[in-house]
Amino acid sequence: MDVTSAFLHSELDEEIYMSLPQGYTPSSGTLPPNAVCKLNKSIYGLKQASRQWYRCFTKALLDDGFSQSYADNTLFVKEEGTSYIALIVYVDDILIASNSDEVVASVKACLAKQFKTKGLGPAKFFLGLEIARNTDGISVCQRKYCLDLLADSGLLGCKPNSVPMDPKIELTKETGVLLSDDRPYRELIGRLLYLCITRPDITFAAARNILNYLKNNPGQGLFYSASSEICLNGFADADWETCKDTRRSISGMCIFLGTSLISWKSKKQDIVSSSSTEAEYLSMAQTTKELLWFRQILQDLRITPVSQAKLFCDNKSALHIANNDVFHERIKHVEIDCYTTHDQVKNDFLKLFHLSSENQLADILTKPLHRGPFHHLLQRMSVSSLYSPQELSA
Repeated sequence: MDVTSAFLHSELDEEIYMSLPQGYTPSSGTLPPNAVCKLNKSIYGLKQASRQWYRCFTKALLDDGFSQSYADNTLFVKEEGTSYIALIVYVDDILIASNSDEVVASVKACLAKQFKTKGLGPAKFFLGLEIARNTDGISVCQRKYCLDLLADSGLLGCKPNSVPMDPKIELTKETGVLLSDDRPYRELIGRLLYLCITRPDITFAAARNILNYLKNNPGQGLFYSASSEICLNGFADADWETCKDTRRSISGMCIFLGTSLISWKSKKQDIVSSSSTEAEYLSMAQTTKELLWFRQILQDLRITPVSQAKLFCDNKSALHIANNDVFHERIKHVEIDCYTTHDQVKNDFLKLFHLSSENQLADILTKPLHRGPFHHLLQRMSVSSLYSPQELSA
């Protein structure tokens, strides 16, 4: 559902004045010098508008008995006996999930009393996400968004690439020629970042080459299984000294709920690691923090995992450090990150596992790969192609 003219509903906490609209004439026919309007309520274009609307909407939900998640302030949940409802909001667009149609109707009626709302039925299209469901689970993709991106870039008829980045090409800041106008490039990066919501395969890649790769399968997205086991599984990896300009490593991580991919990230590390083990351990620490955050989200959703979280890493030295109570001299400068993972192992929240490099799913987020290894890992990341014949027949 959504809220019509959302920003006009909220009150203001301070005195705010605006210039008179063009053509405004008072009933008296004359205006005093330097006349302005005093705002009694929020208005579109006001810097405070989004913040005031968020406060207004939050108060309405809290007054109706919802509790707000500490891990994600846009998530609200409520329990009444055996019924449960979760609501998440993005500005004025709202998604609702519940095990009771009566409770959903009650919440909609409550919101309709305070705001002008519009029910949009079962979620099929939300903020550019195309959503389809059946008894097996839910598929999410951004096919229309991807095709619009290709069309706007003039590459709708381009020759598709099989991988998003050529592993034979080494990029540095001296590579290529400076752009005369960087605005199109920046706009492209912004649109690609939004496409990453359903495309983990383009998280680590070069901008222009991605477009040719996207043409290969614009309808690719993610599949969330309805029968997946409720447990957190994390994969942490690092490629040592990936950046030839700064000598910093790239961390990659992906988090699964059972077999369904729910989070992933590729990021250049903040410091220069003195060894591959150190780089791997920094990546493990980041993944541990993400697993802790998801534990809180699951608690807010009143979901209890069936087992402790698992963290997979292909570096045995990093695993030994995490399981060791004694931190040696050679790793004391990363001691805080060491304790981040080590403490969660001691608290029985986390269990560490070694796996071979060819089975390290996060490897796809740290370096360019050849076609074979790339698609081998991608097929194991719960991706789906909703518009392909195989998916439709299934």
